[in-house]
Amino acid sequence: MNRTDRLYALREELRRAGPGGRTAARLAAEFEVSTRTIKRDISTLQYSGFPVWARPGPSGGYVVDASATLPPVNITAAEASALATALAVCHEQPFARHGTTALTKLLAVMDGRTRAQTQRLSERIWINQTDQPVRARVLGPIEQGLQDRRVLNLTYIDEQHRITSRRVDPQLLASLAGHWYLIAYCQLRKGIRWFRLDRLQHVTLTAQTATDIPLDEIGEPPPTARTVAPAS
Repeated sequence: MNRTDRLYALREELRRAGPGGRTAARLAAEFEVSTRTIKRDISTLQYSGFPVWARPGPSGGYVVDASATLPPVNITAAEASALATALAVCHEQPFARHGTTALTKLLAVMDGRTRAQTQRLSERIWINQTDQPVRARVLGPIEQGLQDRRVLNLTYIDEQHRITSRRVDPQLLASLAGHWYLIAYCQLRKGIRWFRLDRLQHVTLTAQTATDIPLDEIGEPPPTARTVAPAS
């Protein structure tokens, strides 16, 4: 397990532990690393804003703030399996990693019987994944830029195989005709441009705040397109 995956798993393990917490020794044994590594990982989580603290004493350990844990959730095995299916279809696509983290949180607070039913049902759903995955080093900054409203620097290869550098204000992500696109205001071209994610060679996040452009000024989506926003 690489460090990034371990940090995610460690965070979810601490959430599952609830008020009882986990000792560094127990976490080290579970993740097969040293207690020193666990302490470094906890420091990283704390620095990133995750509400975990050390509880002193013989039975002490690391405890997560109750506000960061979920109460019991009334979700059925079919509903959980539907989420798992959607995530499997969207494997390595925009925000799929965050969806997997959310599903892990839900499974952690489900009762044992429903969780077992979810496992049995999910094992009977097969997905033949053929979509081209989007590289994590491209997806990460784009997802963060959209979420935090920050300008991105792009290195892009266009249809004529020319490499250009662009500074853009990200507006939205769109899936069309088998490809994912970043739709953004290009500061070089002074207008909205569509950038195919598989043609992005490098993406970096800047500290500059991105300008929001109203959706009706970006243009009309294809007639078959729709937002993923849940119905209100």
